[in-house]
Amino acid sequence: MVDKLSKSIETSQQSFKTKQPPIQLDRKFGSFIEDALKNVNTEAKVTFSNHAQKRLDQHGISLDQTDLDNLEEAVQTLADKGSKQSLILYDDLALIASIKNRKVITALKSDEMNEVTNIDSAIQVKRDV
Repeated sequence: MVDKLSKSIETSQQSFKTKQPPIQLDRKFGSFIEDALKNVNTEAKVTFSNHAQKRLDQHGISLDQTDLDNLEEAVQTLADKGSKQSLILYDDLALIASIKNRKVITALKSDEMNEVTNIDSAIQVKRDV
């Protein structure tokens, strides 16, 4: 019985000692990943939630590229300072934004704003004239 057991252990040890062929990596896939990582835009664009877009539409407000650039700059400034949820005052528009997600959560006219809660920062942005 001991002999059978020791032979079984030797056989198991030999099977572990046999070398497996090295894993071949597909270089095309690796270069694809490298290229994708190089093309990642580190400064994501500011987006608008469906709710925020509906509010802008209700008020007849449309933002042009200059407005979006100004908002992106404001969000980046807030992100650099560690903000998480912010009030962005943009002329007569008040926007609540998730800075981490770079997303405007809601939008309203500044004169409609009575109370703002759950923010950790605010910034006022002047529209380019």
